[in-house]
Amino acid sequence: QVQLVESGGGLVQAGGSLRLSCAASGRTITTYTMGWFRQASGKEREFVAGHTRSGGTPWYADSVKGRFTINRDIAENTVYLQMNVLKSEDTAVYFCAAAYNDYAVYPYQYTYWGQGTQVTVSS
Repeated sequence: QVQLVESGGGLVQAGGSLRLSCAASGRTITTYTMGWFRQASGKEREFVAGHTRSGGTPWYADSVKGRFTINRDIAENTVYLQMNVLKSEDTAVYFCAAAYNDYAVYPYQYTYWGQGTQVTVSS
């Protein structure tokens, strides 16, 4: 199985940028579909971005399309989420997850989860 550890969260002003990292250990990230989710206070966990095992075209939630980019460094066994033009509604705990399903977008499809990292966007 794989272990996932997120980092890079913090406080940023609206319009700013952050890059989240998800360091994997135990198994290579090319074994899994890798995804980013977020959960705002009082809301359900929602899909943000996904990256296929084969390195195909990533997919994104409509709310972040054009602003967020998911990519991976196989040598570092790490997945990143570059977040630009941040908005107050992006405030949430962000989770990295690994799935065996291609193009997975629902939390139940993901088997392994990190502990999350807080992102707070001030307006």
